[in-house]
Amino acid sequence: MLIVVAAVLAAALAAVVAVLGLTSSGEEEPGTGPLPLVSIPAPKSGSADCRSLIEAAPAELESSGETLERRELAEPAPPATVAWGEGDPVVLRCGLDRPPELSPTSSLRQINGVQWLDVPGEGAATWYVVDRATYLALTVPAGSGTGPLQQISDTVAGALPATEVRTN
Repeated sequence: MLIVVAAVLAAALAAVVAVLGLTSSGEEEPGTGPLPLVSIPAPKSGSADCRSLIEAAPAELESSGETLERRELAEPAPPATVAWGEGDPVVLRCGLDRPPELSPTSSLRQINGVQWLDVPGEGAATWYVVDRATYLALTVPAGSGTGPLQQISDTVAGALPATEVRTN
């Protein structure tokens, strides 16, 4: 009898281990966990403007009807940077150099009182705030819709005073 109970328990344990092995690979799902980002030159990232903006950044963004949660950044995290969403995240960086694409003839878009310069890229676009004392960049994946731009425009307008666009 004791051998039968031991055999049943061993079979049950083996079944549980097999089910767990099939349902869990032991690795995190792609796009979860801390987000690794490359640092880029951001000489004003330690400024009071960037501190104010990062503190005011929302915990969530709405993008094409989907709620994007704020992501933890992997260390070493770039300064004055925030990201939202799994997979291809929305990334906000503060304190950047003037974008080289900004010129006196650049086409700017005003969204909720903030002037943006659109720099298209492959699979994503980077939008630069160009009418504040420090430059900001919001990188959004293709198909994100206008929600992130509208919400970040509201955040920027509330946290940083407008200035004239500097094209040189």
